[in-house]
Amino acid sequence: MAVYILSNRKIIRHKGERADSFSNDEYSIPNFRIARCDFEDYREPPESTRKKKDYTNRNILKYTLFSEPEKQGYQEVLEVLLAEKGIKESPLTADNLGGTQRMFYELYKNMSSTKERSDVMIFIHRYAYDFDDELKAIIDLKKIFVDNPASPVEHILFISWPASGSMVPLTYFDDKASSINSGTSLMRLFYFYTQFLKDIFSNRDLAPCQQRIHIMAHSMGNRVLQSMLYSLKKENILRVIDQVLLLNSDVSYKVFKDSEDSFSKLPLLANRISVYLNRKDVILGISQFTKNILTPRLGKNGPSNIEHLKDVVSIIDCTFAEDDLLNSFKFEVGNHWGYLSSSMVQNDIFQNLYGTDRNLVTGRIKNNDYTFTINS
Repeated sequence: MAVYILSNRKIIRHKGERADSFSNDEYSIPNFRIARCDFEDYREPPESTRKKKDYTNRNILKYTLFSEPEKQGYQEVLEVLLAEKGIKESPLTADNLGGTQRMFYELYKNMSSTKERSDVMIFIHRYAYDFDDELKAIIDLKKIFVDNPASPVEHILFISWPASGSMVPLTYFDDKASSINSGTSLMRLFYFYTQFLKDIFSNRDLAPCQQRIHIMAHSMGNRVLQSMLYSLKKENILRVIDQVLLLNSDVSYKVFKDSEDSFSKLPLLANRISVYLNRKDVILGISQFTKNILTPRLGKNGPSNIEHLKDVVSIIDCTFAEDDLLNSFKFEVGNHWGYLSSSMVQNDIFQNLYGTDRNLVTGRIKNNDYTFTINS
């Protein structure tokens, strides 16, 4: 199991600390830095601790930033892997690798184990998260998707982008700009990954791990994904993603139109795309009427027309799914966090991640060839 943070937040050194940390500031740097989370000694803190002012940063969850690589490319990763197999002698070890080199190396080693499923989930969070909020979200995601035997996910890549920590509506526009910048950085990560595949598997002594990678984007995290897709050239896209799950998406309902030049590219990137919507989503209702000039949101209204993509895109209506896991006022009234609050939504997501045929997923009513409703 491995959980990584990929963040374009500023790097700072807190007073009295000896290690670099990610900042809560709402500013971004051009490139992602990578950190590995340490869950080995993690213990759930009591409520009294969580309320303290010093419950921040590594008091929430320990993590270690990777160094930046001395050389670009993945030839040194290839050299280390071949040396470990006894095929080639080399003074290099994994400790010589940095950044994406180290992360891709570790993931390849873990995903090449004998486990039947050791999938990776790339998660992109919503608006109004500071870094401390992100660390708490990572803990929740690990419980739901890594610790749960019903899920095939064993590794998480958490995309940390500098959204505002405030719920004040005006901060939405700052987050909108940050999401665009972060999407461009995410595009570079995609190209790094495709380069890793080419550099490593051009050697016949190494074989692909046969595991799967998924993308899950919640709310305005979909705008980060959209920005990445804007930047990707169709001719350079490889289908390296299995499932893309779009949860309560805070983007226009027209994003799948070819003229939008964004989500229409997803079938080139992924095997299957699922749009999870809630027609009672209050947060997206506010977004539509106060921040997006009355443009219906994908996660509330569904896509305008996906007839041309119906073979790979599914719409899952979660409006009637019960909030049986988390039922505080925020969850019951907001109707925006079904992946956290509803076991019915989670069960549907798990089946999707396992690759169950969409017509055979239990707990659904089939409305037409590509539209389904989760039973209450």
